Amino acid sequence: METGLEGKTVLVTGGAGGIGQAICRKFAEEGANVAVHFYTSSEEAESLAKEIGGVAVRADLRFSSKADEMVAEVISKLGRVDVCVANSGLYPPDPLPMWEIDEERWNSTIMSNLGVTANTSRAFLSHASTRGTGSLVLVGSTAGVYGEAGHSDYAAAKGAITTGLLLSLKNEVSHLGSVRVNAVAPGWTLTQKKVETGLDEGVMERAKSTMALKKLATPNDVAMAIVSLSSDEVSGHITGQVIEVAGGMEGRLV
Repeated sequence: METGLEGKTVLVTGGAGGIGQAICRKFAEEGANVAVHFYTSSEEAESLAKEIGGVAVRADLRFSSKADEMVAEVISKLGRVDVCVANSGLYPPDPLPMWEIDEERWNSTIMSNLGVTANTSRAFLSHASTRGTGSLVLVGSTAGVYGEAGHSDYAAAKGAITTGLLLSLKNEVSHLGSVRVNAVAPGWTLTQKKVETGLDEGVMERAKSTMALKKLATPNDVAMAIVSLSSDEVSGHITGQVIEVAGGMEGRLV
């Protein structure tokens, strides 16, 4: 299928992570020029950028000024930004009931997910508004759709991304020409990090029990959905939509 992404410039935030790397590689396979954003994973980002013929850009996206600088740097190096994938986020490793989540963790999780996505969106859409074209894909989570016990902070942030933020942005860009905003909500995804740290078989079985497809997603599954939504050729009349990449998940067992 022709995606029309050849020669386009794509910015992927959190591009050095497990899902982020798959996203970057898939866009590169389509002939796009890819900017791999990172904050702490410099070695991984530089290596990936070299592999796919892209560029690596560093930014602390918790600050809106840094997001603006990131977009400006990509434009200076690659000429423009046609597609932005707001993938960067933070998943707190320790599950805790909300009454045990202190203010510091709550604020950090909200800022590192919702705040970072908002700053990325603001910076990219400011650029897109001057061009009248562009595609923004937000990366949420099924935690934001079905909730996730032990991670109410993460679920709240991701839920806000794929509801209030997505739908507001979709309407705000409607007068700009052909600017589209969509979202992908991955479910349980088998990243290399999860493989290396070990999988709890009991948790995996509970997760798969609510899925029509009894298997976990791969990073490539998520990347393919994002590439499809980003393409004006494939999804040119799609905006304001959330695509779950979760094997037909219908909820979570608690």
